[in-house]
Amino acid sequence: MADTATTASAAAASAASASSDVPPFQLGKPRFQQTSFYGRFRHFLDIIDPRTLFVTERRLREAVQLLEDYKHGTLRPGVTNEQLWSAQKIKQAILHPDTNEKIFMPFRMSGYIPFGTPIVVGLLLPNQTLASTVFWQWLNQSHNACVNYANRNATKPSPASKFIQGYLGAVISAVSIAVGLNVLVQKANKFTPATRLLIQRFVPFPAVGRLSCRHAPGCSSLCKASCAWQPSAWPCRWPSASSRRCQRLKHPN
Repeated sequence: MADTATTASAAAASAASASSDVPPFQLGKPRFQQTSFYGRFRHFLDIIDPRTLFVTERRLREAVQLLEDYKHGTLRPGVTNEQLWSAQKIKQAILHPDTNEKIFMPFRMSGYIPFGTPIVVGLLLPNQTLASTVFWQWLNQSHNACVNYANRNATKPSPASKFIQGYLGAVISAVSIAVGLNVLVQKANKFTPATRLLIQRFVPFPAVGRLSCRHAPGCSSLCKASCAWQPSAWPCRWPSASSRRCQRLKHPN
């Protein structure tokens, strides 16, 4: 009997130790503390976790139902905080909080790296022609615009003309910057071929960095990641169970 009690006690202690890093679940709140860089870093790693792209329809329904049960106080016994946090993560990664509709996979935040990486590779290809430069810049801005639109604030819709105007402005500006810099580099006679090639590799960065946040009205969903790196921009309530768009508050002076 003593051995059995000791074993049970050890198992309970082990289970408690294993779950000690899981905070109590709070509906609509981030799992990790947002007052430190490390907490914000882990928060955004959760948001861009590509594993949520492979969640099945059945698993999504189970996650939504679990959160509904928690909300209405009908949660079945034995459900852990870890299961609740996981359910919230799945729901926020897949469903738009305003429309409750599934976001098209390439335009989810969790899909930004898997679907955006090939575009980045295309932007950095060496010895690009005028046509390839235009194509990759257009594709990059189009992908960013679609991500922004898919994660837009649907409670206060903006006119389609405003979105199109911003999108066209970003595409034209990005292409102009990239093509213009390439022409300048090619005409620079003082550069050696190796130096010219090295500089051309960095041409996409000013075009992308300057304009990727300006192709859609309001705040870009992609720009919200900057909150993780800029404590001065806090408090930032994006994303939450009720909002995935930018709701950054003006930081007091």
